[in-house]
Amino acid sequence: MFRHALIPLVCLAAAPLSAASVSDCGDRASARFLAEPWEENTATFAEGEVRLAVLDMKEPAGAPSYLVVLSPPYNEVGDRQCKMVEAQPNYGFYQIDLATVEAEQDAETGLTLRIPVTDYADGWKNPPPFPLTVTINQSTGEVTATTD
Repeated sequence: MFRHALIPLVCLAAAPLSAASVSDCGDRASARFLAEPWEENTATFAEGEVRLAVLDMKEPAGAPSYLVVLSPPYNEVGDRQCKMVEAQPNYGFYQIDLATVEAEQDAETGLTLRIPVTDYADGWKNPPPFPLTVTINQSTGEVTATTD
């Protein structure tokens, strides 16, 4: 009986990273949602080829922050692709901190960014951050995201 009670705990300890949602920007990535101040909520990487921007959509109140990724490849008129990263579809993060992003470039996988984010925690003034890992392959256009 006791051994069976431990099985769920062992499974939790071995659980893989959870995938965050990555989708095309669409209409939700409007400039009116750019978080203020802009200089603290945008960042560039890969010699300016990759730009991140935090959107503050105000709702849902516990998860209003979304990450926009502008990156190669370029389309026929020279626009970069636009991807939105969310905790899950239509549900953002409580906060996204672009001031302390860690970046690493790998020739095979692309640019990997580790971005501190938080989830809403009722009663916590400053919930603890955890890493959102976003990998951008500028050659293929693939953008993936996971949370630890």
